[in-house]
Amino acid sequence: MPYDTGLPMLAMFRKVLETALEWFVIFLMVFLTVIVIVAVLWRLAGSSFSWYDEVAAILLAWITYYGAALAALRRRHIGFDSVLLAIPMPARMWGVAFAEAVTAGFFLLLAWAGFTVLTVMTGMNLISLTWVPITFTQSVIPIGAVLFLICQALSLPEYWAKTAAGISLEHAEIEEEVETEMKKAGNA
Repeated sequence: MPYDTGLPMLAMFRKVLETALEWFVIFLMVFLTVIVIVAVLWRLAGSSFSWYDEVAAILLAWITYYGAALAALRRRHIGFDSVLLAIPMPARMWGVAFAEAVTAGFFLLLAWAGFTVLTVMTGMNLISLTWVPITFTQSVIPIGAVLFLICQALSLPEYWAKTAAGISLEHAEIEEEVETEMKKAGNA
């Protein structure tokens, strides 16, 4: 995956952030899986954890927010490349700028709302794990929103260049997958 944005420090920061997000999301997924398996086995043994439902829901939310930031960095969210690339230049790039501005506006609003939620919930704790502050569990909202904004900005130069050149991110991935499958079929 090319990361050359013309700014080596930016490319390096992007790669470090991508690796950190990958490992953090993997950790959260493994942690959630272990908790679910242990909780199911415990329930089959005739007992149940009082904190399982609350913690599992929180972990799922964390996976969603941090995974969304990782997807933004890789530009893997649902898009409309075919429609966008059908628009003639320079209107296409105005469309990209508009979409980026709307997305950034939404996540700025989400970050602000997340910080507001944290101030309202200061001093509250989880119901089942009374030693865990709700501000810790809900911090994912503003942190995830800011991370999404950073990831969107870091991936914008490459996306902008490819869109201006008429290259579809979706089609390139599909074509690569088809080529891989064709090679497998030829070797089988």
